[in-house]
Amino acid sequence: MDIAAVIRNRLNELGIEQRELAVAAEVTESYISQLLANKKTPPASDRTDIYDKISPVLKLPSQDLARLADTQRREELKRKVLDPPQPLFGEFRQLILRKCVATKRKQITSIFTREPFGEFERFITQKLLDVTKRVAKEELEDEEWIHRVARVGKRSYEETRVSILEFMDTDIFHISVENCISFLDPLIASWDIDFESFSMEIVLNRRLTRSHRKKLEFREAEPESAHEAEPSLEEFLQDTKLSDGITEDEIEFLKTLNLKGRRPSVIYYYRQLQNLRDPLNFLPLSSEKSRRPERTLAVVKSPARKRIAQRRRKSKRVAG
Repeated sequence: MDIAAVIRNRLNELGIEQRELAVAAEVTESYISQLLANKKTPPASDRTDIYDKISPVLKLPSQDLARLADTQRREELKRKVLDPPQPLFGEFRQLILRKCVATKRKQITSIFTREPFGEFERFITQKLLDVTKRVAKEELEDEEWIHRVARVGKRSYEETRVSILEFMDTDIFHISVENCISFLDPLIASWDIDFESFSMEIVLNRRLTRSHRKKLEFREAEPESAHEAEPSLEEFLQDTKLSDGITEDEIEFLKTLNLKGRRPSVIYYYRQLQNLRDPLNFLPLSSEKSRRPERTLAVVKSPARKRIAQRRRKSKRVAG
């Protein structure tokens, strides 16, 4: 049974209308109607909050709804025939080219035209989607942010939430004109790429994002080697008296110690653990107070000063 059928049956059992479900999910009734009629694929659980919002109304665990939706999506994917990727529809490609910095727009246009939806075009499209999706996911719970996006797009709050949820659930092969008009266009201000390093700089709309400039870089790096535990470290960890209460983070720290070919003893790891736990070995975190110590010291009274202040208060009471 698909998730739409489960929700429809549950609505009938509880005597609840689709409108109430739409209110709980903070989306339009039309969106709920299309989901329940299987005209829309249920969104992936890691790209939406809709299952968390409707589960209290349906009195069903949100994780069960999410699991059912993900299972249905996998089954639908198996039934699809994989066609060769098609060029992006004209409006989307024009949007990407229009947002490109002017100095490289002609060159990018030439590449896109020569290789319709080739690797380079897919690369650019995917990175723009990744950044904007990340912004959408971070801001989805911020009602004020959604209201700002709604005002820019001249839409209602519920319509905007629907467009964001649908946008988060799309990919480069299924992005729609609606996604471009309602989200990508107002969010992306411009983008640039370095042809040598393939690093990208994406500038976002200042009114709609907290951090308006994103830079994506690709660097060659050696794979991190796994840290093999020293025999003496293993012995130390097995000694419950010496390693009492040790945490996973502390174990990872001990594994990363650079021994430079030397073989430490069990006592070495014991002392390193105690040093790690001793607050006197570490400077306090920088803060407003540490930057202005004189202000902090001014409000701290020594025991002698406290006794003098108490005597003065006492003498005042006697005099009164």
